[in-house]
Amino acid sequence: MKILALIPARFASTRFPGKPLVDIRGKTMIRRVYERCSGVFEQVWVATDDLRIFNEVEGFGGRAIMTSGNHESGTERCYEALVRIEEKLNCRFDIIVNIQGDEPCISQIQLRELTGCFKNGDTEIATLVSRFKESENIFDPGTPKVTISKNLFALYFSRNAIPYVRGHNQEQWNRFAIYYKHIGLYGYTRQTLSEIVKLDPTPAERAEKLEQLRWLENGYSIKVAITEQPSFSIDTPEDLEMLLSGNIIAD
Repeated sequence: MKILALIPARFASTRFPGKPLVDIRGKTMIRRVYERCSGVFEQVWVATDDLRIFNEVEGFGGRAIMTSGNHESGTERCYEALVRIEEKLNCRFDIIVNIQGDEPCISQIQLRELTGCFKNGDTEIATLVSRFKESENIFDPGTPKVTISKNLFALYFSRNAIPYVRGHNQEQWNRFAIYYKHIGLYGYTRQTLSEIVKLDPTPAERAEKLEQLRWLENGYSIKVAITEQPSFSIDTPEDLEMLLSGNIIAD
C-alpha cells in the first residue's frame, strides 16, 4: 500500500487562534506532530491555507502544500492536498491518513493501529476509539462517543453518552455498559475519499455536528481499531498549559 499522511492545519481557530505555531518545549506544535508521523510514514505533508504555517514547515525541513481557505472540513482540505501532491509527485496513493494537527503527543503505535485496519481489503474508512476510564466524564458533549459492532465497525457517533442504560441512574451507567470515545484520526482509501467529499450534509450530522455521520448515513462503513494508547488534543490555551505543566509528556 502506498500511504500519504496528511496533517490539515489552519491558523484561524475560534478557541485558539494560531495554535499550530505555539511553542511546546522549543518546537512548534505542527513540527511535533509532523516529526511523530515521519517516524511511521515516508510521505508526510502539511496541508494549510496559511503562509505562516507553510513557511514554518518548510523551515524545519518538512513538506507542506497550500490549499484553499474555503474548505468547511479537514476532509475537504485533505482531498485537495491529495490531488495536488499526486500531480506534483506524478504518482497515485492507495491510502490517505488524516492526522489532527493539534495532537503533539500522537502515538506512533496509534498510527500503525489505524493503518492496520486496511489489511482487510474491504475497509473503506478507518478510525480509532478508546475505552472511557471510570474517572472520565462520558457525558461531556465535547468528547464524541461511538458504539461499535462485534466486528469492530462503527454503528453510530454521538455527543451524548451511548448506549443509553435503561433503568439505572446515570452515575451507574459505566457499570452496565462499555463506553468508547472517538479519537479524531482517520484513514480512507483514495476512492472513498474522492466520493465522500462530494456528499451533502445529512440530518444526523447537522444535529450532532459530527462529519463522520454523513458517511454512515450514506452507507459507508467505518472500521474501528481500539487503542489503549492515551491521546490528548490541544483545543484551548488551557489545554496547552496542562501539557506544559508536566501532566502530559510531549517528548
